[in-house]
Amino acid sequence: MNSLAKVPVTVVTGFLGSGKTTLIQHLLANPNGKRLAVLVNEFGSEGVDGDILKSCADANCPAENIVELANGCICCTVADDFIPAMEQLLSRRVRPDHILIETSGLALPKPLLKAFDWPEIRSKITVDGVVALADAEAVADGRFAPDPAAVEAQRAADKNLDHETPLSEVFEDQIACADIVLLTKADLAGAARLEAAKAMIAAEMPRRVPMLPITNGAVDPRIILGLEAAAENDLAARPSHHDGEEDHEHDDFASVVIDLPEVNDIDALVASVQQLARKQNVLRTKGYIAVTGKPMRLLLQAVGERVRHQYDTPWGARPRQSKLVLIGEQGDIDEAAIRTGLGI
Repeated sequence: MNSLAKVPVTVVTGFLGSGKTTLIQHLLANPNGKRLAVLVNEFGSEGVDGDILKSCADANCPAENIVELANGCICCTVADDFIPAMEQLLSRRVRPDHILIETSGLALPKPLLKAFDWPEIRSKITVDGVVALADAEAVADGRFAPDPAAVEAQRAADKNLDHETPLSEVFEDQIACADIVLLTKADLAGAARLEAAKAMIAAEMPRRVPMLPITNGAVDPRIILGLEAAAENDLAARPSHHDGEEDHEHDDFASVVIDLPEVNDIDALVASVQQLARKQNVLRTKGYIAVTGKPMRLLLQAVGERVRHQYDTPWGARPRQSKLVLIGEQGDIDEAAIRTGLGI
């Protein structure tokens, strides 16, 4: 049934490994009576998050309502990927009540918001809100501009220096675009570091927005769905490092996909992933692993040296193929060195 009412869309943004997929899994399990659809975007040629979310499909969000874009960053492929994908979701026989967009960890949300003004979709959807996730433990440890005043002082002293890394710019753009910030992994950060993370994020924000600590993606959907921000009409309040540029590229980042044989020793694999984070500056690792003698596939996800893994679902008819996607800054991703580090 068609309706003249615009379908609300929530954009979930956040740095690599901040917990976006975990949050959306929680929303799918707690839809609050809504028919949901999900558009998930990944950086690199192999999707993992989309497969994770499809395993959560149910009557409120059937598998066909989970669309994956793995051909490039969503904010750079608007015409080729984003618009057709949204039209596809909106043409469903039963139109979703709410659409969730999980952006790549490298995506800039503001160019995506501008796409909501495209003639094909602007009368059909609206940005209900932008939800930015920030790893509270990482932010509190000073991994993103731990002393903004000192950085600006250095910049002012020498106009030839640029002390902001590409990663910090991505982080700041995501935070600046948000209607609400979720501080994830609050259980790991603890009370003192949570407060430190809040202070650091507040210093980067152009306007005051709510900040909420969460653990394992658990948040009442009524808090983040139904914000009615109409963010596509509020772009001036969401400054970006890329304002004034006609487009942008992600040449600062690279990804590599590695096929592995079946794994006998999970601990050894984890140690290898941690070593790659230390020695090759691999920022994010994720994928599925076939473990010898185990009928279920192992989901492995890492943010730097922090590695988590769990068995998620039986292989069934799928080929027992181990595959990892590794993401880092352009000069750090050396496929040969990564293969050596993984022992292949």
